[in-house]
Amino acid sequence: MSQIKLTKMELRDQQYKLKQLLKYLPTLQLKKAMLQTEVNNALYEIEGLTRVYHKQLGDCETFQSLLTDPEAEVLSQSAQVEEVGKRFENIAGAEIPFFEKVLFKPNEYSLFESPLWIDSAIEKVKELIVAKEKIEVVKEKKQILEKELSEVSIRVNLFEKILIPRTQGHIKKIKVFLGDQELASVAQAKVAKSKIIKRKEQEEVA
Repeated sequence: MSQIKLTKMELRDQQYKLKQLLKYLPTLQLKKAMLQTEVNNALYEIEGLTRVYHKQLGDCETFQSLLTDPEAEVLSQSAQVEEVGKRFENIAGAEIPFFEKVLFKPNEYSLFESPLWIDSAIEKVKELIVAKEKIEVVKEKKQILEKELSEVSIRVNLFEKILIPRTQGHIKKIKVFLGDQELASVAQAKVAKSKIIKRKEQEEVA
């Protein structure tokens, strides 16, 4: 750390720096609070989506025994994910993903040659996959938010615990030094004045 100059110019610079730090700190604190709220919301969202996923998993288990049917291959072929659609929004300076849809690979099969249960099973499995992908997108969102929150928290701590106290310390040190200098100057002026008066008195006596 460079040594500060104990001058009036340096005092003005440090006072301006402190003003800027105190002006920007509330913005960082607000951003930190917003990100913390978003992280908490993501946690609640994951919990809710997980409950939905387990319910749909239970629904799929009702036809699990039918998967040994040779026709069940149609099921796996019809539930292959081609793409997970996401949109992105800026939240507190971070690009956050939001789930939109799941696109499945096209698969044509004969309705007449397939068992009656296959359509219902395909729909249930697709719903299960959509539920799982929703959870994954929110987990991705939570991870990005937590990373941003960590970085902002570090900056808030830097402002609150290091930069602002250090700048305040510099201002106090400069003020004390300048105050001492001013007192010394006043004392020197009084001594000089006293000497002048004494010399005049001596000249008048002579």
